[in-house]
Amino acid sequence: MRFIGPPAAHDLTYSDVFLVPSRSGITSRLDVDLAPDDGTGASIPIVSANMNSVTGPRLAATLARRGGLGVLPQDLPLQQLADAIREVKAQPVLWDPVPEKLSEDMPSLDLDEVEGPRRAFDLLEDAGAERALVREGSRIVGLATRRGTLRSTIYRPAVDDQGRLRVAAAIAINGDAAAKATALAEAGVDVLVVDTAHGHQEGMLRALKDVAALNLGLPLVAGNIVTPEGARDLVEAGATILKVGVGPGAMCTTRMMTAVGRPQFSAVLETSAAAHELGATVWADGGVRYPRDVALALAAGASSVMIGSWFAGTLEAPGDLETDENGRLYKQSWGMASTKAVHARFGRLDAYELARKELFAEGISSSKIYLDPLRPSLEDLLDMITAGVRSSFTYAGAADLPTFRERAAVGIQSAAGYEEGKALPVSW
Repeated sequence: MRFIGPPAAHDLTYSDVFLVPSRSGITSRLDVDLAPDDGTGASIPIVSANMNSVTGPRLAATLARRGGLGVLPQDLPLQQLADAIREVKAQPVLWDPVPEKLSEDMPSLDLDEVEGPRRAFDLLEDAGAERALVREGSRIVGLATRRGTLRSTIYRPAVDDQGRLRVAAAIAINGDAAAKATALAEAGVDVLVVDTAHGHQEGMLRALKDVAALNLGLPLVAGNIVTPEGARDLVEAGATILKVGVGPGAMCTTRMMTAVGRPQFSAVLETSAAAHELGATVWADGGVRYPRDVALALAAGASSVMIGSWFAGTLEAPGDLETDENGRLYKQSWGMASTKAVHARFGRLDAYELARKELFAEGISSSKIYLDPLRPSLEDLLDMITAGVRSSFTYAGAADLPTFRERAAVGIQSAAGYEEGKALPVSW
């Protein structure tokens, strides 16, 4: 990445910068390979946040089916977390999961006849059907839908060596991190995330060294940090991927409560430069609100981008679908340091210890994340995000992520310049 003018004298966030088009020989955005270079086996650079309101087995499986990676949260009891990993692994790869309630008159497709998603699409089209069960003999192996089969011809699923969907899981730095990591590895986890709000601390370094010493053969993510110094210490302790971001998330109040954090574009830019020198990579965690922000994080050096609240308002996210007084659908979201999260994490403590922890809770305990009526599912959002990022690559003349990172030209803009780029909601 290069700046087209002199670098700013202050830190930058995503709205402060923009991408400049370069000479390009890419003729179609479908010719672009979005696969991250972080060793996770993903085929798109999208990771879901390890938040209770964001990632559960359903969202993780859907994301992996389209090439991304879901990170199950560390607040789940260990056995429940291991069961969630196994649940993702059991999900179909090419087909949608079978609905709980099956219609008696739902058509079926024979797996031998289907051959693949493109053939399934053609069969559905010929039959004038929107969806059909896929059967292998008497066994139902999945659900073929017109939209799902079409997506399966575009996306490449993230699968392990046994052909099962990939999934990541987070563990905290307190307690026996090595024992938890071992249990999750035995359950089949593909990526381990050692996670705490302040990643550049002695407790993180101890936990990282303990987990790294197990030699589990899994990518090891650690964070959160925002400095090159933090990157060097975590890589020396055993991390292969660094989670970067303090305070940019929609549910996070860290910067207003503590003044601690850093504008996200500069944090990713400087931290990823240090990580790459050490043979490690970066996940940019938080602060993305548009597809442009994902592209800018990748240009700054990230291998993948972690998304939280944006995904919390989808059909696949955990939690019940609720309706407000105007009939709009929403789901609840909350910060992972909020009072609600503290209760979930420490609910088994005695009343006195729990009350002490509540005194220092931060973040939003309840926020309505409305479903976009045009894009209610995670897959709808992935279509929009990847379409934008693919186009960003073509504007830069890059066919893959490493080339995009090298060729991206970035400019600095005023607040008015940022506003100019937004579409008008009404005519002038």
